Order: sequence, then structure tokens, then C-alpha cells
Amino acid sequence: MPDKTPCRMARRRFLNFVGATLVLSVTPVSAAGARPTLLAVRVWPAEEYTRVTLELNADVRFSHFTLEAPDRLVVDIEGIEFNAVLKSLANKVTANDPYIRILRAGQYKPGIVRLVMELKTRVKPQIFTLQPVGDYGHRLVLDVYPEIPLDPLLALLQEQRDNHYPPGEEIRLDDAPEEKTSAPAKNSAAGNAASPKPDSKLPQRITITLDPGHGGEDPGAVGRRGNREKTVTLAIARRLKTKLERDPNVRVALTRDGDFFVPLGARIQKARRVQSDLFVSIHADAWIKPEARGSSVFVLSEKGASSSAARWLAQKENSADLVGGVNINVKDPFLARTLLDLSQTATKNDSLRLAKLVLGELGGVNRLHRASVEQAGFAVLKAPDIPSILVETAFISNPEEERKLADEKYQNQLAEALARGILRYLSQNPPAIKSPIA
Repeated sequence: MPDKTPCRMARRRFLNFVGATLVLSVTPVSAAGARPTLLAVRVWPAEEYTRVTLELNADVRFSHFTLEAPDRLVVDIEGIEFNAVLKSLANKVTANDPYIRILRAGQYKPGIVRLVMELKTRVKPQIFTLQPVGDYGHRLVLDVYPEIPLDPLLALLQEQRDNHYPPGEEIRLDDAPEEKTSAPAKNSAAGNAASPKPDSKLPQRITITLDPGHGGEDPGAVGRRGNREKTVTLAIARRLKTKLERDPNVRVALTRDGDFFVPLGARIQKARRVQSDLFVSIHADAWIKPEARGSSVFVLSEKGASSSAARWLAQKENSADLVGGVNINVKDPFLARTLLDLSQTATKNDSLRLAKLVLGELGGVNRLHRASVEQAGFAVLKAPDIPSILVETAFISNPEEERKLADEKYQNQLAEALARGILRYLSQNPPAIKSPIA
């Protein structure tokens, strides 16, 4: 009987070739034939800029131009058809949007949808696409910036002129330990608010930047009850700002005072542009296991994290730009200089002193996750000339701590503890007197 093995091998090679050819030819046709569909539209209005995000199931091509009298931004999106999501577009814009008057869309021609944004003022738009990340699919982002950018320092000075904080409860600095052990909370914060000692006022003008983590497209961690980190951090930051500014020599800037996204580098820029003496980033921790709990305070480490959990947390927080959506085509030489110079030992030591005092105060409100300050490579702490810390107030992934973080009384206790730690640091380590700016 003749040997049929060569025939079988040849047949097998032929079938494998045909199969590979079919895969190569069929797969691109299927991908090319899938028409992009608009899945959702989100609008994030803020004084700094308004963001409009269009989420799709595939990437799209687009073009845009502006018109005058009245001022309009026109965006043509190729390859999609008008649907119910686009029909609801006009309802997404509120009357108090600082830049957008009307937003509407229609079928401009087959396969092209035209989006028209009627504007309240002249703007500098940035339009770009983002690849899928996290829970998001493809995104087309329309960022509408004012033609003349807002000056953070002038805005801070104007706010201080407009706001008149009434005399009342202030933060006492006496009888508070510098650092406590990781004991359970004692609900002692309510007794912290009392009449100040005569020497509790700071002797000079101090500027503090508070950084509520996440915002806008980036919700941060989300608890089982649905509470979002971005909402909790903003609430605590606002309370902390009010408490700190009861001292007439303290003024506080927020990196965001609304639900919008701020890139990590821009947070650093804001602190430097208002000549901040301190930078405090506020977060609500999350972990893969719901048992994790407690408060933590971090400073920057260039050489490695103090624990595997700290390293994981830094990686998660540093990915905020991917989730929130940064236009990578915009190059900022100011930011490049900021991130390159990380060698000031004095600033690192000051950050550590601040962190220890804040951690000690948090120990009176919540159990500490670790009894010592932790270190990791957080991008948001990379301001070389400003003592900077990152506070993880509690684990929003822990059901009990999530419930407490959503409670206004507990938020107030956390803000009280943070204020005490910050003011204690400033009373012990007054910054150098700067040239007057107001």
C-alpha cells in the first residue's frame, strides 16, 4: 500500500493556508462594516472650561470650524447616523453653563452628523479622541476654554474680597498630640472647635491649595452604595477650606470647585500660580478587598513605594489622566520644568513633617491604616518647591467607611482634623515671607 502521509501533510498545509486566508480576509471586512454608534453624551460645565464628551462604540473621524455673529463651534462627525442620543443633546446644556448657549445636532448629509454649539463668548476649543479605558468606550471630547484664560491668582484674590467669613468657631492648636496610634475613632473632633487662644493666629499671609481628587469624567473609586470618590473629596475640601479661612491670614485655593476634570499636571500648576505654601490632595481609598479600612497620609517617593499597597495606590491614582481624558497634543513647557526638578531636600522634609502632624490628627477621628506616613510616586505630589501631601481619608471600598464618608457630620470631623494638622504645622514651621501679591 502506498504511503499517504505526504498527501495528508500537504492537504493539512493547504487547509491551514485557506483557513488563515479566510481569517485575514473576513476579519477586516467585519470591522470595517461596523458602523460607529453614539452611546452617550455628557456635559461638564465649569468656570475654567466646559467639556462635552461623546461616547461611541468605535473610533470616528471628525472635522471642526468656528463661525462668528453669533459665535459658534461646528463639528462634523463622519460615519454615524442621527439617533435618539443626539436628539436629546439640547437638554444636556443648562442655562448657567458659562460658555455654551445651545447645543444641537442633525443629519448634515448621509453618514455625517453635524453638531453646532452656539457660544456665549469667544472660546478656544480643543477637540480630540480618547481610546477605551476603564468603563468607557471610544470618546470624542470637545473642551471649550475661554479665549482669555482665567488667572487663578486673580480669581483667588477676588474670591477673598467677596467672601467675608463671620467670626465663630476656630481651630484650637493646644492639647493636640502630634501623632497618635492606630486606635479606633473616639469621636473627639466635636470638642476641637472652640475659641482660639490669643496666639493661635498665624503671623503672616499663608496660601494653601486643596486638591479634591478626581472629578468630571473621572469618578475615582466607587463604593458599593454608589458613593463616588470625586463627590466625597470635594465635600471634604470645601469644609476644610471654610475652616482654614477662619484665620484671616489664610487663603485657600481649590484645584476644582465643581464636578469637572483637572489633569494631574494642571493641579500642580494651579498651586504654583497662586504661590501656595502647602499642597494637600484629598482622596478616599479603595482596595480589592472590602475589609481594608483606615486613614493614610502619603508623601512623594522617588526611590520606590513604602509598601506594595502604596505602590498599587499610586499607580491607580496616576492613571486618573487616562480615565479623565487629557489632550496629549497640548505640550506645556511649564509642566515639563515642574516634573523634572524633584531634588529639593528641604521641601521633602517639610512634606514629611506636615504629613506626620496630619496623620496624628486623623488618628483621633478614624482608625489609621498604618501608624506611620507612607511614601509612593504620586504624580500629583511632584511640585518641587511646595510641601505636598496626599490624604486618603478612609476606604470608600469598605461598606462601613463608605457610609461614614457620605455623612456630613463625619466629613466635618475629617475636615476639622485636617485643619488642626495643617495649622499646627504652619505654626511650628512658618514659611518664608513672600513678596506681597495682594
